[in-house]
Amino acid sequence: MAPRNGIPGMEAPYVSLVIPVMNEIENVRPLYDALVKAIEAIGRPTEMVLVDDGSTDGTVESLEEIAAEDPRLKLIVLRRNYGQTAAMKAGIDFASGEIIVTLDGDLQNDPSDIPMMIEHIENGYDLVHGWRRNRQDTFLTRKLPSRCANWLISRSTGFPIHDLGCTLKAIRADIAKELELYGEMHRFIPILAHMRGARCIEVVTKHHARVAGQTKYGLGRTFRVVLDLMTVSYLQRYFASPMKLFGMVGLLSAMISVAAGLGAGAMKLFASVDLTGNPLLWLTMLAGIASIQFFSLGLLGEVNARIYYAQEGRRNYTVRRTLNYGLAPRVLNTEPSRSKAA
Repeated sequence: MAPRNGIPGMEAPYVSLVIPVMNEIENVRPLYDALVKAIEAIGRPTEMVLVDDGSTDGTVESLEEIAAEDPRLKLIVLRRNYGQTAAMKAGIDFASGEIIVTLDGDLQNDPSDIPMMIEHIENGYDLVHGWRRNRQDTFLTRKLPSRCANWLISRSTGFPIHDLGCTLKAIRADIAKELELYGEMHRFIPILAHMRGARCIEVVTKHHARVAGQTKYGLGRTFRVVLDLMTVSYLQRYFASPMKLFGMVGLLSAMISVAAGLGAGAMKLFASVDLTGNPLLWLTMLAGIASIQFFSLGLLGEVNARIYYAQEGRRNYTVRRTLNYGLAPRVLNTEPSRSKAA
């Protein structure tokens, strides 16, 4: 078996810093310098896992230069732009530390907060989530949509949180590697971890205005997050047993069908009403068909849930190449035609 950090002779990392980047060439060197200072403050073996998500501005070349100088920097280059969630999932899969810390590569998250978050993990928490209480972003396009989304998410999931969009998190590796991340699900890591029984805490962290490069966030992303919220709410309540949802709706439809049928029958029997084109007759048929469809969806959902639990190893990204790694972890990609990992 290869050493845990992938490089013989190096001490196995205790902490893995996972940072997805895309077109951040102006921030690469300042980010590295800030991470090195944070590592010195941590005082434990630490690796930097940077995942390039399809950069076109020379970010990869700049990271390769740094990786050649410092073997603690591990570089993962994805074949194309898969999105932040897939890039973060790749970094988590390749991370070898006992604690994983995720943060953005634009230096708006402050790496100096990392030692404090690790201390909370060592004090017994499974996940520490950042709260950008003094967020340095525009109000209308960033802060207001974020506040609305956080309120909606808290109400929908029953998980109280102020700032679900903060990428700065520390989480135990065994929990992080179990999470299924796709779409924009990286935002829901605290909720997904909580669903698995993790002890979570939210702490105030520093936040800076972006100095260089262009933001990858916008209002369109907020709408996608809302759609993913619906998915998370469903997963939280009904994923293990979809029949509880679809069966309930199917039963309600069946009851409506029976009631409408009895009403139509009574009208025909006692009032000799001609039921041709009668609304109650149509309601009986439509509600009956709907009940059959909902029960069928519930059964299909139960079958899919069983299939899901029977499968292991699926990933939503493919890797072009890696630097400063020995043997890459065994990965079963969802894109077979692009499944080579170097």
